[in-house]
Amino acid sequence: MSTPYPLGKLPAGHLARLLTRHAPSDPRIILGPGIGRDAAVIDWGDRYLVAKTDPITFATDEIGWYAVQVNANDVACTGAAPRWFMATLLLPEGRTSPALVDAIFDQIADACRELGIALVGGHTEITHGLDRPVVVGCLLGEVLPAKLVRPDGAQPGDALLLTKGIAVEGTAIIAREIVNGLNGLNGAFLERCGGFLHDPGISVVRDAAVATAAGKVHAMHDPTEGGLATGLREIAQASGVGLKVQEDAIPILPETQTLCARLGLDPLGVIASGALLLAVAPEDADAILSALEEASIAAARIGSVVEPERDVTLHGAAGIRPLPRFERDEIARLFE
Repeated sequence: MSTPYPLGKLPAGHLARLLTRHAPSDPRIILGPGIGRDAAVIDWGDRYLVAKTDPITFATDEIGWYAVQVNANDVACTGAAPRWFMATLLLPEGRTSPALVDAIFDQIADACRELGIALVGGHTEITHGLDRPVVVGCLLGEVLPAKLVRPDGAQPGDALLLTKGIAVEGTAIIAREIVNGLNGLNGAFLERCGGFLHDPGISVVRDAAVATAAGKVHAMHDPTEGGLATGLREIAQASGVGLKVQEDAIPILPETQTLCARLGLDPLGVIASGALLLAVAPEDADAILSALEEASIAAARIGSVVEPERDVTLHGAAGIRPLPRFERDEIARLFE
């Protein structure tokens, strides 16, 4: 009998085999499924349609707002504008009140309004076997062909940039959802950590718009489950390149450092929505960093894209080592 998979993403190798076996053949597909490819791109005539779906499973607090944001992030990483949202809302039997349903719908509506997105449909049901609500979002966006940013477009010589810091989303989830291990931490501190959901915020839609308007962006990626380390490996695998990452240049938010130290987590493997990873033309890196700063979006240059034979390496005070691999997100251990 085979060993069951642990909580978290399906192993990348297994997923890659499935995607290869079931690869689509429609010639209108500009960007299909693959590791590091978080949205599909379809030729729609004078523009491209971008399609994305993602569930919210770790978080329960503000779950409707979350669902819109994480889907909008991946659409924005293609250079597209998020436009139309649908949600499948699965609610636990015996625990669902009218007030809960109203709250989730209000959260979805508020997030859509913030981002200029229309809520156009979906599905709702009370579902057997759940102990908490689950929201599966589907978001459509559009982009002109000349403005498309592909996740597999990183080129040797590109500068690697990162906005905000890590791990914004992980910090908020831990403060909002985890009880064990946080005793003794100041209440105001935990409230501040929980507030990371909105400030600095998990949305990278504005980050992407500012960056692409300021210079040539070859690839963008929203590092989610598995943290920055997994996001870096995904962009490297998608583009067929290596990466040289400067460990001391990675902005790790101090609150994140405190929570991870308390719980024994590696910040590089903690779910990281809120940080936008960019591979940009080296001659445009300073202009993009300046534009982000002018827009009050913190950003840092954390490394460079190199030839594939140089792999993905972390350079720090202890020397050069392979970037850590995380088969599942670090905070998945906290939910077992």
